[in-house]
Parts: sequence; structure tokens; C-alpha cells
Amino acid sequence: MDLKAIIKEQREELEQIERQERIIKRDLLERAGKYVKHPNILAVLGIRRCGKSIFSYLLAKGSSFGYINFDDERLANVQTSDLNKILQTFYELYGDVDFVILDELQNITGWELFANRLRRIKKVIITGSNSKLLSGELATHLTGRHIDLTLTPFSFKEFLSFQGFVLKDNVFTTKEKAAIRRLLDRYLEFGGFPEINKFGKSMLSGIYNDILTKDIILRHKIKKIEAIKKLSRYLISNFGQEFTYSKLCNLLNIESKNTMSKWVSLLEDAFLIFKIDRFSFKLKQQFIAPKKMYCQDNGLINVVAFRFSENIGRFMENSVAMELFRKKCFDPFLEIFYWKNHQQQEVDFLVKKGKKVDTLIQVSNISNEDEVAEREISSLLKASVDLHCNHLLVVTNDYQAERKIKGKVIKFIPLWLWLLSSKQ
Repeated sequence: MDLKAIIKEQREELEQIERQERIIKRDLLERAGKYVKHPNILAVLGIRRCGKSIFSYLLAKGSSFGYINFDDERLANVQTSDLNKILQTFYELYGDVDFVILDELQNITGWELFANRLRRIKKVIITGSNSKLLSGELATHLTGRHIDLTLTPFSFKEFLSFQGFVLKDNVFTTKEKAAIRRLLDRYLEFGGFPEINKFGKSMLSGIYNDILTKDIILRHKIKKIEAIKKLSRYLISNFGQEFTYSKLCNLLNIESKNTMSKWVSLLEDAFLIFKIDRFSFKLKQQFIAPKKMYCQDNGLINVVAFRFSENIGRFMENSVAMELFRKKCFDPFLEIFYWKNHQQQEVDFLVKKGKKVDTLIQVSNISNEDEVAEREISSLLKASVDLHCNHLLVVTNDYQAERKIKGKVIKFIPLWLWLLSSKQ
């Protein structure tokens, strides 16, 4: 293994991407920059191919840094004992580096002790495609000595920027609204992975298969390969629908609910899906109630499950869920639930801040007042009374209004405008 050649080639590849591709400033970049002003460890976590490598490169750019990506078949046999050789190679190539970037570090068992030693004198950026990267036994050595950020595929704001659409202010002309709506349709259908615009929809299948194969099946040595593939496809196809582990076991002919729970957690850890609980003030009820699952990117739904054109409303709902997930990544005190009562009235999303229910959100594919469904409004009003929450939203396709119904003010806002006005 020619370690020096591999490190040089990987660095040159990043520099080439920056020169030749359209690189945008991610929403998290400024915040992350504040975390790397002093020697410490910054962990950038997120789904495979969401842009973690370029994000880390941009953080270190302008300083002396060493970079290595362990998701490289030439480094398949690297051991913990080789990490010092990598550091030595950085010194030989770049001198006394300020930053050390260790990309996709979950591939190296026992990396924590090395990173913990390094963080005392260097600014260390590690990336990983697994949310449990920092929760292993050895990670106890890093307690209180790291900051972690979750990067996702492009938000709609980032997607617009990537498409060259400049947002100047919050006042939009008719022409601008039409352009935004066209781009929203593309975003809803193909999602926000940076490489999709270059390689097309076929890239999504590759990303999905890599996540299942590399990040889940091989890493965790899953023996029932077809069963976990069916589970993944089922959860993505039925996003936004209630499920229980017992139901999943029956569907897939798996005897152990513990096994099923573990498999669902592995899909979550790889950032493929994320789970929300049914809200209850009683934690026991919250724990035993059915859950809902959403996918990290609409494009993956489009290649795994069904056609966008036939399910626009559901794709809208997933985009709202994903935007709320991003907000939660910015604010650890924010919690996301759905609400449902014994009369089967339901609200798509409940946003809780601290002890207070802050916002109730319905998502509806409507374009005018005549399409407003009484069932959705009655559920929203019932939840408002029961939960003492007066911030009521209906995210729509293209209907904007503010209506007072039974003493409650309900705001109807188009999805594109909600996504652009969503603060993080």
C-alpha cells in the first residue's frame, strides 16, 4: 500500500471537485467554523453522499491540513496501529498541519484513542455515516471533548442556491414564484443529494444500495439479508404510516421483536430513515404507541417505493418531516411527534420545545379554499384545545390564507414558502 500516493490522490480529487463542480455554502458551515477555532474534535455525521467530505474540506481550506478518506478499497486493511503512519505521512507531505480530517472513520475499529490524543494539539474533523459513531465503548474517552453536527442532503434553500437561484429578500415576483415552484417539484421528486444534478436519478439507486450493503449488512454482519432489505423497502414505501414491531415481525416472518427493533435502529443509525413517536404526556403511553417513519430524502423514496406524480401529497409530508428533522439537528431541545386521539383524529406533526407544545402542523395537497378538508381542520382544532397550543399551520400545495375557525387562527402556507421561511 502506497499510503503517500493514496493521500495525495484523495486530496487532489477534492480540489478538483471544488474547481469543476458548483460548490455552495451549506447552512451549517458558519456554525461549524466557530467550533474549529481551537484544538478539538468536530464530528460531521450524516447519510452517505450528502456532502460531508467537501464540507470538511471547506472548513479546513486556507489552513494547513491533512485529509484521508477511509471509504477507499485501497485502505480496507488499515488498522488502528496504522493511524500514526498516516499522521506521519501528513507531516511529510504538508508540514506541521493545523487540521486533520479523518473521513468515514467508522471503518477503523478503535480510532477513538488516537483521535483523543490528537485533539490536544490539532483541530480534528471526523466524518461518519453512522449516528452511533460516537457512542461506542472507546468513545467514553471523548466525553465532553467533541462537538457533533448532523449534515443532511440539501435543504430546499440550499437546493435553490445550488441551482443558481438567488434569494434576495422575502418579496417574490410572479415570475420568481413560478421558478421556485418548478424547482420545488424537482426537489420533491429527486431530493437533495448534491450529485443527482450531475449523474441523474440512477445515482440514487447506487446510494441506496451502498447504504444497505456497506453501512448495514456488511458492517453489522446481517445474515438474513433479504429480510432486512424487505424491511427497508417496506418502511420507506409506508413512510408516514403507523407501525409496530409486532406488525413488522408478522409481515416479514421474523420471530423476535428484539431483532426487528435492532434492524430498525440500524436503518436509523445509517441515516436512511428517522422515527417519530405518537405524542403523549405519559411517557409509558408514548413508548408503547405505534411509531411513524420518514425517509431522509425524497429521491430515495422515488427509486425505492413509488412514483412522485401519483403521491405528491405524501412527498410533501416527507419534505416537511425532513425540514423538521433539520431544525431538530440545530436545536437539541426541540422534539418532533405526531398526534392521534382515541377518536382517530390525527395531526401530522407536533413540535414541542421544552415542556411546551409549540406548533401543530397538517400537510395537505390543496391549492384553494374549496379543497380544505373538514376532517384535517377538525383534528387540528381538537389537538389545539387538548394541548393548549394556538400556533396552528396547514402546509399546502399552493393555498395561502389566514382563517379564524371556531375562535382559533389557522395559517395556510404553501410548502415552498414554509421551507424558505423555516429558520434554523
